[in-house]
Amino acid sequence: MALSWIPDGGEVLIQGASRGIGLEFVRQCLAETRVGTVWATCRDPANASDLQELARASDGRLRLVALDCTDDTSVRQAAEKVREAGARLHLLVNAAGLLHDRSRSIRPEKRLEDVTPEALTTLFQVNAAGPLLVARHFRPLLGHGDPAVFAAISARVGSIGDNGKGGWYAYRGSKAALNQYIRTLAIELGRRAPAVTCAALHPGTTNTDLSAPFQAWVPAEQLFPVARTVAQLLQVMAGLGPEDSGGFFAWDGQPIPW
Repeated sequence: MALSWIPDGGEVLIQGASRGIGLEFVRQCLAETRVGTVWATCRDPANASDLQELARASDGRLRLVALDCTDDTSVRQAAEKVREAGARLHLLVNAAGLLHDRSRSIRPEKRLEDVTPEALTTLFQVNAAGPLLVARHFRPLLGHGDPAVFAAISARVGSIGDNGKGGWYAYRGSKAALNQYIRTLAIELGRRAPAVTCAALHPGTTNTDLSAPFQAWVPAEQLFPVARTVAQLLQVMAGLGPEDSGGFFAWDGQPIPW
């Protein structure tokens, strides 16, 4: 069972839940009857039509909370709202991520001359600092003593040891920073909340808006439907234990070099 560590009525929170992998995590967690409340966060829940539809059909199990992971006040206020509801989280997934943004001319760099301060700042805020701020404010809701998982969606291109192609400076650097944060967080929580397992997860190339501009170069068998991606990642998390905390794992459960 993919969510085997979660007790009956256990709660989960998906950060970055309005679309793509995050939205599918919400769907699959709601489909698991042992899960009680599913908390879904995104910048503007009122305009997240897919989440609103799921919430209407959830009989109150899905609760939506505004959270902008680039704004510490927003993260703190979201954590306060969840805490005031008496939540005890057994799974927290950071699924928000950014690779490109045409409205701000942010795109993966092919050469050094393409690097811009705006892309560096924005991608590090969303991909690296955001999950760390979430950890800072939501940690008390995970440290209840029962097994729990704190996971962040990373990317193989964040591996320094696996980098054989170069390019994509801001995205690679931000995901490498995320991996370091997860590793460092795992060491601290090993002392403060040893039942929490922290993991950075590579989902594989998934058919979402993030990968859409680059799918033409991906073999069909290596482009995963989002439902398959999430099912695989839940299975990976189910197989992790405290001894794996701080690790970086691919969609098939294999460790990825740092």
